[in-house]
Amino acid sequence: MSRPGKVIDNGPMESFFGTLKSEIYIGKEFANYKDLEMKISKFIYYYNNRRYQEKLKCMSPMEYRIHALQ
Repeated sequence: MSRPGKVIDNGPMESFFGTLKSEIYIGKEFANYKDLEMKISKFIYYYNNRRYQEKLKCMSPMEYRIHALQ
């Protein structure tokens, strides 16, 4: 995170946490903390490796990284 007064790093993190809460947490009930933790871990894996993004030429982030290395 950036220093106080330098909020350039906060935007992407606020966006990620908003997406995380809206897709995983809000309106859902979990039996215990472990279930919530497992669901969040799976979402983070999906978010970083599997989801397709238009700005990455409709590739997942992992596919784009592999494509960029070749």
